[in-house]
Amino acid sequence: MRTITLLVVHCSATLEGRSLDFEACRMEHIRHRGFRDIGYHFYITRDGEIHPGRPLECIGAHCKGHNRHSVGICYEGGLDAKGHPADTRTLSQRGSLLALLRELKQLFPHALIVGHHDLNPQKACPCFAAAREYASISLR
Repeated sequence: MRTITLLVVHCSATLEGRSLDFEACRMEHIRHRGFRDIGYHFYITRDGEIHPGRPLECIGAHCKGHNRHSVGICYEGGLDAKGHPADTRTLSQRGSLLALLRELKQLFPHALIVGHHDLNPQKACPCFAAAREYASISLR
């Protein structure tokens, strides 16, 4: 297994009211970005369903310079209806993301939870302060 030091939270940069389901995101990564598969390890749709992407033992393609030692988690959304960065997570997504991060912290207790923006300040992604929001997650 890879050494994991980061759990990186992303958004799909999908407009509020529009859908980008797991398969559509996966195909966009393959067709338009030239990846072999979706770049994320997990993708959370608006209904809160957690879709597995790349296996954890495989390096992701989600955060340049940090893929080798991280797990990428993306939620569907991140833009308001006018295309501005916004925290558009549904209640179901919030619950699923919290549960997933707690589970991943059990697997990788020393990994830091960060947002894509924390590693690349030019990006608004995930459009909320992930590191601050999840700072209290610890093993119980």
